[in-house]
Amino acid sequence: PSILEEARYNDEHRDPLCKFQRWVAELDGSIIGAAEYDQDSRHYHPRKFCIHGIVRIDYQRQGIGSALYRQIIAALEPFNPLSMQSQVREVRIRSIQFLKRRGFHEAWWRWESRLDVVAFDPAPHSNLEEQLHIQGIEIKTFRQLETDPERNSKLYALENELVMDVPTMDERTPITYDSFMHTINSPYMLPNAYFVALCNNEYIGVNTLYRSRASNHLQTGLTGVKRAYRRRGIASALKLHGIAYAKEHGYTTLRVTNDSINKPMLAINERLGFVRRPTWITMVKVFAEEPQ
Repeated sequence: PSILEEARYNDEHRDPLCKFQRWVAELDGSIIGAAEYDQDSRHYHPRKFCIHGIVRIDYQRQGIGSALYRQIIAALEPFNPLSMQSQVREVRIRSIQFLKRRGFHEAWWRWESRLDVVAFDPAPHSNLEEQLHIQGIEIKTFRQLETDPERNSKLYALENELVMDVPTMDERTPITYDSFMHTINSPYMLPNAYFVALCNNEYIGVNTLYRSRASNHLQTGLTGVKRAYRRRGIASALKLHGIAYAKEHGYTTLRVTNDSINKPMLAINERLGFVRRPTWITMVKVFAEEPQ
């Protein structure tokens, strides 16, 4: 779920490099469907696109989705697209069939997992923080680091480094500093739920949590640790700080989404008690092979 404030902020802070357009289906002054194309600045390619479409349930199976889809195809034609993709939950069988009939195939899988914050027991992990402290590793929040004048630039560099190791279907492209700052200043940013691991004042890992004002859960953004510091329990400690924050502030659920081949992070989440939910499937339609 989302609310108007969040949707408006996202629209106003889109990366200008990325093409975007949205349409609505209207009946008697009411919006009954919507569709859009966009490009992902984290995997930018000038001829690759993401599409999304929704139709109110009481107006489905009347050709509205098909009309919106045709509108997208016509609008993309001048850009000579190589491919386009759309994400759909595995339980949305009709949506999957809709895309397959139009030439899409299943290409990538992302697993959403959820943690019951209320039932979580931190006791089995109680000595982890002390073990890290002995190694000179500490965890601070974004707000606690505000006295560091280079905080934002350090975090920008760290996140760009970490995301390059996250498994992905498409080649990654670094985000711009402006895009990073738009995220930092967004209405769902929580300065006390953005956790940073440090060793001798070097920023070595992050775990970011974001809220949606439309529901009582927190969404996990990026969790990662620099290669030289992995396999010490730092990622688990960062996540434990996030769970503690969620419990302290009355959130009932933590959500996280991981690519199905990201075995190390999936293992960490499983040990902490995250439970898998229905998979998100990335469906892709290829128009032309990418030039070599």
